[in-house]
Amino acid sequence: MLMTFLYVAIGALFIYALKRAFAGTTGTSVAGNIEAGTQFLEENKSKEGVIETESGLQYLQLQAGSGTVHPGPKTKVLAHYHGSLIDGTVFDSSVDRGQPLDFGLNQVIRGWTEGLQLMVEGEKVRLFIPSKLGYGNRPAGSIPAGSVLIFDVELIAIH
Repeated sequence: MLMTFLYVAIGALFIYALKRAFAGTTGTSVAGNIEAGTQFLEENKSKEGVIETESGLQYLQLQAGSGTVHPGPKTKVLAHYHGSLIDGTVFDSSVDRGQPLDFGLNQVIRGWTEGLQLMVEGEKVRLFIPSKLGYGNRPAGSIPAGSVLIFDVELIAIH
């Protein structure tokens, strides 16, 4: 009797662990996140001012820049950013920390590499990054797997 109970309990824990492993950090499935993201991006691309690139990256210029040079794919830049999910959940913000980030465009997710190459110094844009250009089907910190990422980015300097 005790052995049967232990087998059932271990089986239930195993099933629970599998469900958690294949779900985003909020408990939403990867497929559910991808579906919600696809719907969001489909609706978003028809909004005024939103531009969609061939890769599926979408962006909206919030403020024109004063520069004339665009960074390349390996260029180092200094930028402020505010990152959120489509439900408004903020997962990271250099703005909130009061400390811009200095990084190479080859050191970040593909959506950032592509999006920042479209910018000039002083420009502010909102990037709408499909999961395939972000973290894909794996979670990253508090970002659930399959999530569309939204970043408000200010390109402060190109090094």
